[in-house]
Amino acid sequence: MPLISSPFFARGLFKDPHFSTIYSAKIRRVSGVTQKRERFELPDGDFLDIDWSFSDSKKAVKVALLFHGLEGNAQRTYMLGMAKLLTQNGYDVAAVNFRGCSGSQNRLYRSYHSGETEDIRYIITRIVAKNVYKDMFLYGVSLGGNAILKYMGEQKDIPGCIRAVAAIGVPADLKASLEQLAKKENIIYRTSFLVDLRGKYRKKMAKFPNHMSKDLYRKIDSLKAFDDIYTAPAHGFKNALDYYAKASSFDYLPKITVPTLLLNATNDSFLHGDCYPYAFAKASSSLFLETPKHGGHVGFYKPGDFYYSELRSLDFFEETIE
Repeated sequence: MPLISSPFFARGLFKDPHFSTIYSAKIRRVSGVTQKRERFELPDGDFLDIDWSFSDSKKAVKVALLFHGLEGNAQRTYMLGMAKLLTQNGYDVAAVNFRGCSGSQNRLYRSYHSGETEDIRYIITRIVAKNVYKDMFLYGVSLGGNAILKYMGEQKDIPGCIRAVAAIGVPADLKASLEQLAKKENIIYRTSFLVDLRGKYRKKMAKFPNHMSKDLYRKIDSLKAFDDIYTAPAHGFKNALDYYAKASSFDYLPKITVPTLLLNATNDSFLHGDCYPYAFAKASSSLFLETPKHGGHVGFYKPGDFYYSELRSLDFFEETIE
C-alpha cells in the first residue's frame, strides 16, 4: 500500500536530470556545519572515520547515522545539508565515511562496497552501547542507501531503537544501475567514477603487490571491469555479476519491518528497472516508495537552504516518533 504520490516538482533547468544532478554535486554549497571526527577501530584491524555534528540541545536523545554514495564522504553537500537540517531539529548526527573515503587510505586490501553491512552493524552496535540516545535513524544516499536497505532487510541483530530509515537515489538493483550508467548519455558520470576508482586502486598497488598490479590496473577500463578486477576478489565474490546479485538490496526489501522511505526520481540517470520496486511497496506496510518525476540523481533542488529530499526525510523521521 505505501506508494506515495509525491508533491515534489522541479522548475526551469532543474527539470533536466543532468542539470539537477551536476548542480547538486558540483555547484551547491552548504555552510554552517561543524564536524568532529571519531575513528572507529574495526574488528579486522581496519578503521573508518565518523564525522559527528551535534544539536544545540545539550542532551539530544535522537541520533541519525548518515551514509554516503560511491566515492563520496561525509563532506559531500548531500551529507552536509542533511546534517545541518537534523542538528537544527534536535538530532545529533554521525556522518559515516566508508573505509578509505575519509581522506586516509584504509589499512587492508579490502575497502567498501554497495552491499557491505557488517561495518554498518558494528557502528550501530557501538553507538547503541553508549546508551546515550533513545531513538536512532538511518539515512543513506545512492550506494549508502542500498547498504542500509540491505542491512534492514537482513533482519540480523537490528536494535529496537531504530525508528525509521530514509534512502535517497538508491540503485536497489546494481546490475540494472550499471546498465543504465553504461548508456551514452551517462558518460560523464561513469567516467568520473572510473577516474576516482582507478586512482584508489593505483594508490593501493604498492602495499598489496600479491593482489594488485600495473597489468591489472591497465585493464580497468569500465566500472564492471573494476568490479571484476578489484571489488569482487577483495570482498569475497566470484566476479562482478555475483557481486551485483548478492549486494543489491532489491531482494531484501520485502523483509524490512521498520518504517522506510525510498525516494527515487523517475528521471534519475543512475536508475532503471527494479530500482523502482513498485510491487514490493504495494505489498508492504513498512516500505514507503516515492517516485517524483524530477530530481535526477539526488538533485531534489528546492529554493532555500535545504533540498526536498532532506526535508522529506526529516518529516518522515518525525512522523514515526509521533
